[in-house]
Amino acid sequence: MQSSSFERLGAMPPVSPVVVSVPHAGRDYPLALKTALRVPLAGLLPLEDRLVDAVARAARTDQTTIVQTRARAWIDLNRREDERDPLLDEGAPTMPLAQQSAKLRSGLGLVPRRASGAGDLWARRFTDADVTARIANDHRPYHAALTAALKAAHDRFGVAVLLDVHSMPPLGPSGSRIVIGDRFGHSAEPRFVTRIEAECVARGFSTAINAPYAGGHILERHACPAANVHAVQFELDRTLYLDRKLHAPGAGFARVVDLVRAILAALTDEALPVPLAAAAE
Repeated sequence: MQSSSFERLGAMPPVSPVVVSVPHAGRDYPLALKTALRVPLAGLLPLEDRLVDAVARAARTDQTTIVQTRARAWIDLNRREDERDPLLDEGAPTMPLAQQSAKLRSGLGLVPRRASGAGDLWARRFTDADVTARIANDHRPYHAALTAALKAAHDRFGVAVLLDVHSMPPLGPSGSRIVIGDRFGHSAEPRFVTRIEAECVARGFSTAINAPYAGGHILERHACPAANVHAVQFELDRTLYLDRKLHAPGAGFARVVDLVRAILAALTDEALPVPLAAAAE
């Protein structure tokens, strides 16, 4: 299914308890965005989780997968609706600086104001109507699609597991290449993180848990481990699967696809009791 701003792959209702989300890889830059820029369009590229959607598409088998096609610079699906930047957005709620999230204070709110290496992005502020329309047309439909997929998976299997797929800049020479986030144990039972980490380590990838990325609004909004709905954020170092220019698939692309496919299988195995797994097949 293709909507105006996201694509849903796979069956509905889902045939797997695992649902995949790819919220930051969109490459659709609307004309209204381009005309409001004060920097070249290339200045927005650091906001993209460049081609991580291609990894997810190649790795998935039968998992229902929601892929945002609209660019993150237009609206960030991993931010709450009220994380509106008063320096950019005329409709932003009045909020003391101390009450704003760290991301919002840094210019990475619901509509990003800054990007790495580019500074301030926009030539003008956006009206309340501008941002409200983006929330209604892009933010809410994506989250509604995720909610529906997770509910349908839970209704069928009694459990649902969301893998929220992202990519990140390199963390430095000694940094981990993969970061697994569960909001410090609040968004998933530890066994799911353990299974993901085991698949990474078995294939020679270095990992970190919740540092520096613990998971954002998507995990906060959609996870409910007490109700057997689990969510994990999965961050890949872009140099693992892109070329040296971080623009196109590189030599490591197939290896990363193999890893993600193995993680999806491991999450399914962890989610389903043996008799239920056999019945699903």
